[in-house]
Amino acid sequence: MKISHIEHIGIAVKSLEEAIPYYEGVLGLKCYAVEEVADQKVKTAFFKVGDTKIELLESTDPAGPIGKFIEKKGPGVHHLAFAVDNVNEALTDVESKGVALIDKSARKGAEGLNIGFLHPKSTLGVLTELCAE
Repeated sequence: MKISHIEHIGIAVKSLEEAIPYYEGVLGLKCYAVEEVADQKVKTAFFKVGDTKIELLESTDPAGPIGKFIEKKGPGVHHLAFAVDNVNEALTDVESKGVALIDKSARKGAEGLNIGFLHPKSTLGVLTELCAE
């Protein structure tokens, strides 16, 4: 597996409507896309910072992954996403090294990316996402 860069940092928020003005008005970033990913029960907003993106994540269902995260830990950094050439190959590679997977194969995520998550119990507590176009 070869990581080319940090693709994005995922941040759980209670409300995109409340969070976007902070990132735009205080930090001076521009929200370039808002998208709902229905199967993940989340609405996302994206900001570009150099080659890296910030992905804000608002739950559309309290029983969804972001809803549960916010209920347990509150808003804040949710995951770190790395860009790889091929998500399925990367998942196979890390699993062969003893890392527990949340996703056994790539699935579609926001912005049409192929994504796969590694379990934080195997990644020193950091929910890790692998992404590829």
